Amino acid sequence: MNATITDPAPAAPWHAGERQLQAHIGMAERMAQVGAKVIRDYMPDQHRTFFEQLPFVVAGAVDAQGDPWAGVLEGEPGFLRSPDPTTLRVAAVPDADDPLSAGLGAGQAIALLGIELHSRRRNRMNGQISAWDGKRFDISVGESFGNCPQYIQAREFFFSRSPALRFPGVGHERAALNEADRALIAQADTLFVTSYADTEPAGRRVDVSHRGGKPGFVRVDGNTLTVPDFSGNRFFNTLGNLVINPRAGLLFIDFERGDVLQLSGRAEVVLDSPEIAAFEGAERLWRVHVQRVRARPGALALRWRFNSYSPTALATGHWPGAVAA
Repeated sequence: MNATITDPAPAAPWHAGERQLQAHIGMAERMAQVGAKVIRDYMPDQHRTFFEQLPFVVAGAVDAQGDPWAGVLEGEPGFLRSPDPTTLRVAAVPDADDPLSAGLGAGQAIALLGIELHSRRRNRMNGQISAWDGKRFDISVGESFGNCPQYIQAREFFFSRSPALRFPGVGHERAALNEADRALIAQADTLFVTSYADTEPAGRRVDVSHRGGKPGFVRVDGNTLTVPDFSGNRFFNTLGNLVINPRAGLLFIDFERGDVLQLSGRAEVVLDSPEIAAFEGAERLWRVHVQRVRARPGALALRWRFNSYSPTALATGHWPGAVAA
């Protein structure tokens, strides 16, 4: 297939939940015009090259119970390949103890977030698994679009071991957070969230997104997490999904130790409440009432260190970049 594709300016890609929130802020007409220009059904060459240089990608999928999960697929750069603009080939699968694995297989909907922490670049691709052999898989592109760098903490990566050396745990699942989980969340400056909506005629649309803030930006109250939603691109991919289907899967990473905390639970969106003012800069809130927990110590071969300016960003709260996603 020719890598140069002329966009035929399709109809706006937003579903009812996204349109509802865009209308709530008075941006429905504007976003109808924007969506047709920025959401593609193929990967531009720049995105194809970007994914191929990554050492990891965040993936989102939905298990047989209908619960969404976010997880990490990692490998030496080149483990992601795009043989043509409508296909991404992934030479990695989740560990056996990773709940993400329950949502993957031929014909399943999947979302990928390619994020390069040291450059603070990110691009997203949602689609369907078109080929699967248990060791690698192909994704047929459904939606491809970019995001800006704001709220991404810059970190340099390195491998603590070969990503081919896997150490799956026993995979115990819990129904509630413990103190170690809460401590990790309380100091986190980054999370990833999977959401999805079943729409007609598009079918299941899964999305995985990044959220960031100063350490402690997520409030923990027992088994309920409250997340501020800052000024963004007005796509409302995540919150629009949660309006239609109030389920979310969260991923927290201990970047120094390679520990992974994966959560799934019931979600709600808070658009109008005095509580919003308690979160500096927030325009709205969303919550996850945690119902399923999987903690996987040392699951990742990757580790990250802050780059030279991140400590300043942490201390001052000044985040480089333009608009949040």
